[in-house]
Amino acid sequence: MSNIKKQPMKGYPGDRVLLRRIEEYLSDNRGRMYVDPTNIADSLQQKYREYQRRKRNVFRKSVSKIYDWICQQNGAPMSKTNKYNAGDDSISSDSFSDDIQDYIDVKDQNLANNTLSNLYMKVDTPNKSQERQIARENIESCEETKSLPTEVLVMTPKKRKRVSSSRSKSHPTSEVDEKINKSLLEGSKKTKKKTGFEPQKSTTTFKDIGANENNLHEICKLLVHMKHPEVYQQLGVSPPRGVLLHGPPGCGKTLLGNAIAGELDLPLLKLAAPEIVSGVSGESENNIRDLFDQAQACAPCIVFIDEIDAITPKRETAQKEMERRIVAQLLSCMDDLCNSASYVMVIGATNRADSIDPALRRAGRFDREISLGIPDEPARKRILEVMCRKLNLSEDFKFDQLASLTPGFVGADLMSLCREAAMCAVNRVFSDLQSSYTVEKCSVKVDDTETNDCSKEPLDKVKVQDICVDSSELPSYLTILSWLRDQPPLTHDQLKSLCITVDDFLKALPLVQPSAKREGFATVPDVTWNDIGALEDVREELQMAILAPVRNPAAVKALGLTNPPGILLAGPPGCGKTLLAKAIANESGINFISVKGPELLNMYVGESERAVRQCFQRARNSSPCVIFFDEIDALCPRRSNVAESGSTARVVNQLLTEMDGLESRRQVFIMGATNRPDIIDPAVLRPGRLDKIVYVGIPTEMDRIKILNTITKNGTKPVLASDVSIENIAKDERCDGFSGADLAAIVREAAMSTLKTILMNPSNTTDEHNPMNEDNLIVTLKDFETAFSKVRRSISKKDQEFYNRMKKT
Repeated sequence: MSNIKKQPMKGYPGDRVLLRRIEEYLSDNRGRMYVDPTNIADSLQQKYREYQRRKRNVFRKSVSKIYDWICQQNGAPMSKTNKYNAGDDSISSDSFSDDIQDYIDVKDQNLANNTLSNLYMKVDTPNKSQERQIARENIESCEETKSLPTEVLVMTPKKRKRVSSSRSKSHPTSEVDEKINKSLLEGSKKTKKKTGFEPQKSTTTFKDIGANENNLHEICKLLVHMKHPEVYQQLGVSPPRGVLLHGPPGCGKTLLGNAIAGELDLPLLKLAAPEIVSGVSGESENNIRDLFDQAQACAPCIVFIDEIDAITPKRETAQKEMERRIVAQLLSCMDDLCNSASYVMVIGATNRADSIDPALRRAGRFDREISLGIPDEPARKRILEVMCRKLNLSEDFKFDQLASLTPGFVGADLMSLCREAAMCAVNRVFSDLQSSYTVEKCSVKVDDTETNDCSKEPLDKVKVQDICVDSSELPSYLTILSWLRDQPPLTHDQLKSLCITVDDFLKALPLVQPSAKREGFATVPDVTWNDIGALEDVREELQMAILAPVRNPAAVKALGLTNPPGILLAGPPGCGKTLLAKAIANESGINFISVKGPELLNMYVGESERAVRQCFQRARNSSPCVIFFDEIDALCPRRSNVAESGSTARVVNQLLTEMDGLESRRQVFIMGATNRPDIIDPAVLRPGRLDKIVYVGIPTEMDRIKILNTITKNGTKPVLASDVSIENIAKDERCDGFSGADLAAIVREAAMSTLKTILMNPSNTTDEHNPMNEDNLIVTLKDFETAFSKVRRSISKKDQEFYNRMKKT
């Protein structure tokens, strides 16, 4: 090796780059006595990327051939491997074959390449006998390492085998087999959890569901074949296979699906729809097939697919081809289920029933569609009774009062209300215990002062407040932390008074926002008939039109009054039309949807009509319900008088269809308010739609007295002086033609005048040391005179004549 020198080699006909790299290797290893060409080839393949994909043996021969040529030029002996192959040029150094695994193992440093290679790598899975043998060796090796000393672990392989065989004799074969079976069973369970759908057992029953008696009755009829298949077999009819539950979020669709399986004690295959979707092409369809195969294997059973609209969109509007394939596969599996002899009920739940492909909603697939709407007052009472049966309530607790104060609440909202009420009760009791703990701590400090320090003041001169002044100045959380650390576990006597009262629920009501209100419902429990002065005749009309059908449904049905009337409140602005709608919604206790006329209009074609459809569909789902269209003249003007009659006419037509079309309104009451009934399309005012027109006119002299008494709370808010007479103000000629809004403006301006007078007086400046005296906040007659000089009537004489003519017609 030392005889070979690095010098320029001329006349070599082969790969000169490889020749140069071999010369560099030899020059770097000049001190070695002997160099193997095999080591040279392996080193070059490790160092240079272009040699890594060459076949190992072929590359070694090429390196050995060049090495022998170098040795001949330097007079050194040839390598042993190339003495017999010196003249063999039949093998090309660039040739390689993919079917022979004879390449050098080189670790690729590129993480992306490694990740992609692992995806397509074939993994040889051992069979049953190989798994059992591997498990046996693992168990025996674990037992050896636990029992053998360290000296035995470094023995020769023969001795090691001998020791392990002797150890295996000491352990019975049955124990090893039991461990093997246990490990194999655990491994199979893990693989099943990853790849399959495991049936569950539901503990929820119909007792856990409040209200929905009609829906439960219909569901029980659909589930006859699950327990008594002989009924349909005798009739020769295919039983129903699918039920679609739809309704607003939080109304109990998932709870009802679990209760069906738990009531009949059937296995439940429950999954969310996105669990089926996979990123690999064809895997989503395979998951659907596996789900239905598992359901038929567990039959009779229940398959519950939550949020089914995520995988079943309408195929004509689907964005990807995969979504269409998933829908087609689900249709095929449900058809196969109808033709099979296994009894499987498929239940789908969604809050967007309109977005599901129509092919799924035909008979034979989802045979029944059950709507779970927003509960009314009796339903809310039953739901609260079910939710509160495990709660420790006070003895005077009344569910009727709470149910009347929660319009628009669904089951999830009521559950959140119970949770917040429980937190309010905990805070209330905690504050009591904390105050008692502070007093006890202070008394302990007083005792210590009395017994331990006799040189200070006597006990009668020591005040508890002086001792506890430091704790009162501390932040509130430090006091709570001291109570949590120092207070021992509470006794039974201390916990005896811990219960939830009605006041706790009333405190929790403002903290819970119902989901219906987020979707456009307006719950207005703060406006009552006491806030409205006069208008007794209008109140009676509204009670007969809305309250009577809601509270006496049997009598209404017996008289054939199936279609509820629509009411149009017409009159000058500011006379209380909107306030009447809020009061009737509060009085009836039913759901209330407030729609401002222009907010349904949209610049895009078809969006306004879709908004009208959604509004009525939402009302039908939450019936009984009142839809109040404020300023309805903006939504449905005369179609012949509008310049752009195309888009407006479509909205009017959609509104007419929803009011009195093929679908019945089913206790959906329509109310409208306008001050221009003359520009409303006549088709809207025909009988069957807004057929009852109630005129809300300018108040008379007696009405003004009642309105002023209502606004001022009979002279208590604001406080009126002795020289102020509400009757004299109402009979004043300057109040002639005033609406209710004008009278409210008079009272507001008089109160602002009083406030201005007090603030302008320097002796009445307010600060921390000189607060304002509330006894001086009295509205006088002078303030009302100032208000009359600022407020003018909002309805002119000409408008009053117009509304008087409208009232007569």
